[in-house]
Amino acid sequence: MDKVVLIARILLGLIFTVFSANYVLNFLPMPEMSEGAGQFMGALATTGYMFPVMKAVEFGAGLLLLSGVLVPLALTLLAPIIVNIVLFNVVLDIAGLPIGLLVLALELFLAWSYRGSFRGVLAMKVEPTV
Repeated sequence: MDKVVLIARILLGLIFTVFSANYVLNFLPMPEMSEGAGQFMGALATTGYMFPVMKAVEFGAGLLLLSGVLVPLALTLLAPIIVNIVLFNVVLDIAGLPIGLLVLALELFLAWSYRGSFRGVLAMKVEPTV
């Protein structure tokens, strides 16, 4: 099982590291998107804010996953991004859904594998440490 977790961690780390690096280096072509998806992406790009922040988080979290350092933090940072990837695919660009579901499956598998690290966050009642 350790090898499966390692493979999933490296694969998810590679996906986010490569695709976030592509934002800066443009070494992969952009896939065709529906009109609505293109308009949405264009609006995000126009702000000049969302993509740089999102890609920086993706790149950093991808490197953490690849290195095996702070994996629960990386998974936590990627969780809202992955939810938005899947929702974007469901609502605006269904053709990309298989990749979104792969990323979601890897995230969920790794979150389950590292579930011990999330016990405190998921506790119903906690006391602050002073």
